[in-house]
Amino acid sequence: MEGTAATDAGHQRGPRLSKDARPGGRPPGSAQARSSAHARRRGRRENLSGYLFMSPWIAGFLLLTAGPMAASFYFAFTDYNLFDTPQWVGLKNFSDMFADARWQKSVEVTSKYVVIGTPLKLIAALGVAMLLAQSRRGQAFYRAAFYAPSLIGASVSVAIVWRALFTDDAVVDRTQQLFGMNVGGWVGDPDWTLYALVALTVWQFGAPMVIFLAGLKQVPRELYEAAEVDGAGPWRRFWSITLPMISPVLFFNVLLETIHSFQIFGSAYILGGQGNPCGPADATLVYTCYLYQQGFENSRMGFASAMAWMLVVAVGLVTAVLFWSQKRWVHYEETAR
Repeated sequence: MEGTAATDAGHQRGPRLSKDARPGGRPPGSAQARSSAHARRRGRRENLSGYLFMSPWIAGFLLLTAGPMAASFYFAFTDYNLFDTPQWVGLKNFSDMFADARWQKSVEVTSKYVVIGTPLKLIAALGVAMLLAQSRRGQAFYRAAFYAPSLIGASVSVAIVWRALFTDDAVVDRTQQLFGMNVGGWVGDPDWTLYALVALTVWQFGAPMVIFLAGLKQVPRELYEAAEVDGAGPWRRFWSITLPMISPVLFFNVLLETIHSFQIFGSAYILGGQGNPCGPADATLVYTCYLYQQGFENSRMGFASAMAWMLVVAVGLVTAVLFWSQKRWVHYEETAR
């Protein structure tokens, strides 16, 4: 009887309410929904703030990089002289370019400069970096002193001074005469002018030197100690330990300096001398120098644009070859595991 009465009282009170559905409570999931909506609004505000901070770079990229590149690509297929309306000529600029003897000369000079200047610069940078990697007094001063040419080496004033050093009866010529070499000034000689430009490039080894120095600091000293115990000499330790361990840094420097070598312009233009830009007998007629002459001296902007895009293709191919070759000589730590 007591159980029946309790059951009847329960029926009279009605069904029990769940905790989430009790009077005055919130619908299921409403707190989570509001939290999610708030998170989305906050995310949109943060994204908007990020785009606002990036807007100067985006505007600069569109107006100063992407826009000119698109215009240059169009001009490469036109006859354009900076003053008249571009006239569509198709592939004529490219066919004229391949048949141009001076264009072929510029390709030859640039290739020679890249093949000679880039390895010498990297060898000098690595050699000095290995010396600076050793603990010694005044190390910070030496690092700054060796890095300084990289900051000022590309300026016009330094190129003018460099040209003065390599003219007839200047410092370099007199030093050669002390050793019985009567070569004369390098700048005025078509056979030697390019090497004066290479010497200026090698002198600016500071930037790759700093990168090499950072890589050398990461090589474990235990490897050298173990090699010494096994009787390995300095050259053996260099070839078997140093080069493999810094090969990623070496690859980065090779890639970066190769691209920079293709872009050489100011120094090559200045070393030619007043009234004789790009060297005597086109000795320093690098690719960008001839591009400048065609575009801004001869007002053949369509032809110059075609040359610019051929340079982009050439640099892209060289970069692709370097990335393909790294599998054979670049050793990453993940691969070693």
